[in-house]
Amino acid sequence: MAKQGGGHANIMLQARRMQGQIKGLQEVLAEQDFEGAAGGGLVKVIVDGRQKIKKIEITPEAINPDDLDELADLLTAAANMALGSSQEHSQAEMKKITGGIHLPGLF
Repeated sequence: MAKQGGGHANIMLQARRMQGQIKGLQEVLAEQDFEGAAGGGLVKVIVDGRQKIKKIEITPEAINPDDLDELADLLTAAANMALGSSQEHSQAEMKKITGGIHLPGLF
């Protein structure tokens, strides 16, 4: 009878290699910036590749004390745009590592 341990060892080796690649990707993503803008650039939001907001820029023209709801809408739109770009990029990079296998909780 042939030994059947090689397949399991190979899977574990691949899992460890993938784990190292994912850790490296997370470090790279932490350094990448993604920008979202709204209102023709009146509001900008910059996030990193881990979907953490790094900076919010608001021009004076975006501030109307009589309509703060509009400013809130612009901030929401810019943040969603930046976060969406970050998520799309992160998922695309993760797919390269995992070969398209979805691993819950990673990204």
